[in-house]
Amino acid sequence: MSDKKEEGTVEEPLDLIRLSLDERIFVKMRQDRELKGKLHAYDQHLNMILSDVEETIKVVEKDEETDEEIVKSIKRNIKMLFIRGDGVILINF
Repeated sequence: MSDKKEEGTVEEPLDLIRLSLDERIFVKMRQDRELKGKLHAYDQHLNMILSDVEETIKVVEKDEETDEEIVKSIKRNIKMLFIRGDGVILINF
């Protein structure tokens, strides 16, 4: 019997990430930041390298006249991005 994991099997949570290498994933970060990009690498701390990333940041501003909160989304594209794992809240495959 082999100790090697079969390709495509999931035994641990990080196996789900392994199966998503070279696929587009969605990452929700702290401070209302969301990322969509192609996963190239990761480690046990959830540090990741993504390419062709679309970043969305939600910013809440207060209208001085009406005191209403206005939510704005700021988007930008990033060719290659290193994500530090301690900021990751959620990963969607």
